[in-house]
Parts: sequence; structure tokens; C-alpha cells
Amino acid sequence: MKKSKRVKKSNSWKIKQHRDQFFKKSKILGYRSRASFKLIEINKKYKFIKKNTNLLDLGSFPGGWTQVATQIITSGKIMSVDLKTMEPIKNVKFLRGNFLDTIVKNEVTEYFNSDLDVIISDMAADTTGNKSLDSIRTNGLCAEILHFSKEILKPKGVLVSKLFMGEDFIEVKNLAKKLFKKVNFFKPESSRKESKETYLHCEILKSL
Repeated sequence: MKKSKRVKKSNSWKIKQHRDQFFKKSKILGYRSRASFKLIEINKKYKFIKKNTNLLDLGSFPGGWTQVATQIITSGKIMSVDLKTMEPIKNVKFLRGNFLDTIVKNEVTEYFNSDLDVIISDMAADTTGNKSLDSIRTNGLCAEILHFSKEILKPKGVLVSKLFMGEDFIEVKNLAKKLFKKVNFFKPESSRKESKETYLHCEILKSL
């Protein structure tokens, strides 16, 4: 019975994907993920990725956001980090590992050498089936990225990260406002309506 339900859920997801205009567009344009359009929309609104931007993509697999960045950045450096191996993208330094690990943080810090303009992250924790727990875990990752941004971003740097509307949303929001002078929230059109995800856009670090 459980197996039958899983099959039905899987089939339902596949049907939704094929009806999804952004899924279709991602295939036509050669993007690795429909999520590429989320970054395109966010950057169109806030204009933080420029041709000379030095950018770090955390939780980059399968590479949709990194692809978008490479289409804009021509003279800046790009590093992508993920636990899963990401297929190579031209002019991108890929680092496999957990960004929470000290070794990985040190490699990132050394690569950018105090010259990091932007951190982007569409990262979400692995799902457990418990939506409340999944939200807490993903928002916990967002909080960790916020703390890391304080260590590595330039003073006028920008952070864009996924988070979920949940019981700990206010805590993450308050942390962002503590660390950054400007904090915005934006839900792209390409984000599914039923999803509780939104995107945090922060710029200009505060001197704490």
C-alpha cells in the first residue's frame, strides 16, 4: 500500500513538471534546473550580479544558479560548493564539501582572498516528510550562511538565500537585520505557488 502511494506521488510530480512552463523553458534553454529562473528574477529585481562580480554559490548542485551567474559574470571569479558532485561548468571553481566544515570555509576564504561580492544559495535540507522539521532545518542552513557572510563578504556585499515561511522565520529575519543594513524578501514568479519558500536579499554589512 505504501509503495503504491509513493508511485502515485512520483507520477503526480512528473505530470506537474511536464505542465510547468519553467520546467519546459529550462529544458529548451539548456538550464540544469527550473530554479535558474528564480535567480534570473531575483537579479532582475535587485541587480546584484554584474560582469565583474566575485560570487560564491553555496549548495550549488545541479548547477542551475551557477549557470545563470556565468552568463553575466565575465571578469569576476565564481566558486560553487556542494556535498554532491556537480558537473563542470566553464570558468567555475567547484569545491565538493560541506560549507559548515572549517576546511571548506578556509578554502573558500583563501580562494576569494577578502574580495567576495556576492553569496547566493538555493540550498534546502534533505526532506524528511515532516514539513515543519524540513522548514526548521533549511532555515537553520540560511542562518549559518548569514553567519558565514559576516566572515567573508566585503562590507558592501550581497547575500541571497532561500528560506521557508515557518515558526523560526522571524528568528532568521531578525538575524539578517542584525547583520545587514538592507534586508528584503522576495518570492519569484517561478517559485511554485504551493511552496512556502521565499528568498532573502541582504546588502551592506553592519559594523558590529
